[in-house]
Amino acid sequence: MSSSPATCPFDRAESAGPKPAASGTSSKPVLPGRGGTPIYYHSYLQLDKVLSAQTPMSGVAGINGGAGAHDEHLFIVIHQTYELWFKQILHELSDVVRIFSQASVAESQMGTVIHRLRRVTEIQRVLVDQLTILETMTPLDFLEFRDYLFPASGFQSVQFRKIENMLGLDPSRRMRYSGKNYCAYLKQDHSEMLQGLEKQPSMFDLVEKWLERTPFVEFGSFDFWAEYTKAIEAMVQRDRDVVERQADELRLTEEEKQEQLAGIEKTALHFKSLLDEAEYEKLRQRGDRRISFRAMKAALLITLYQDEPMLHLPFQLLRLLMDVDEYFTTWRYRHALMVHRMIGIKLGTGGSSGYAYLRATAQQHKIFGDLFNLSTFIIPRSFLPPLPTGLRRRLSFVNTHQNMGVPVGSAEVAKDE
Repeated sequence: MSSSPATCPFDRAESAGPKPAASGTSSKPVLPGRGGTPIYYHSYLQLDKVLSAQTPMSGVAGINGGAGAHDEHLFIVIHQTYELWFKQILHELSDVVRIFSQASVAESQMGTVIHRLRRVTEIQRVLVDQLTILETMTPLDFLEFRDYLFPASGFQSVQFRKIENMLGLDPSRRMRYSGKNYCAYLKQDHSEMLQGLEKQPSMFDLVEKWLERTPFVEFGSFDFWAEYTKAIEAMVQRDRDVVERQADELRLTEEEKQEQLAGIEKTALHFKSLLDEAEYEKLRQRGDRRISFRAMKAALLITLYQDEPMLHLPFQLLRLLMDVDEYFTTWRYRHALMVHRMIGIKLGTGGSSGYAYLRATAQQHKIFGDLFNLSTFIIPRSFLPPLPTGLRRRLSFVNTHQNMGVPVGSAEVAKDE
């Protein structure tokens, strides 16, 4: 009697797929691999698609008997890996945008936001490190296949443009590419999608609104801005007094003394550009500030009183937003250096100025620059206005049942106790 050869159960599983639940039943679906259809690692990751997606253009052109230039394979794998990481970053940012799109953000959700953004920064760290692998390719290795890539360019990465738009890159600050809008180099459907995304609330917009809802800037009789202004005035006056007192001790000339006093007055004027709302709005209109005056006050409050338990997670959020910005700036700059190393000052494959364009975007395409600038206005802890007892209790999670209704970023106004 003849018998058919034995087959691996996973071979059957690949074509069978998971068994659907019977129609009209309320039973849960059978979990694959848990009594249902076995799942095979290769099939689960769709590796037939992934591992066959590397097609060197130099090979299509017949270089090396159709095998192509050796290093083009690395070039493709690196960029495909970038796109996969971009997809994961978008996955994380989409959830953060969803949370911040709510009318108020509960304290219990802040931990999720911090976790998502921290994962993004770890991915960004990998993105920067990946360039060291690409730099194992020499300029001669790259020139073996570079001419076959025209006019494709990393500039056309739709996912990276989605990340920029989702984070909130200001369209007016976006560098023009060979004198044209970035969408001019994309397929029509990609261009329309990105232009639509520009009109949706970004991370910048949502965080700004969240900051504007912070209840503790004014708490009963406590006015943070008024107290902060007094602290600045006291700090500046102390500096004036120190110069006056030490002028004789250090035997300063009148010219040296006036020079030091002039420096203090410049500092005072700099603080005035922050403290005076009218002056602040002038800077916004000029493009030197972007975040709203109300949101900036809340961000400064969170930064100055970061040691208070309830403000610790909001402070981590602000730091992580700066980390995200800094990592992308670092990645752009490292990318620019790599391009300079590979092609010198030649034009990029997409027609841009190559190294010069990439170097400029590293400086121009920052998103949360206002948060970086807050450090300019930080004052020593010894000058911080003391918080009222009721506010300190709130910020210390005392009477938690009351605090849970007034998370940082809620629209409800806190009352003094």
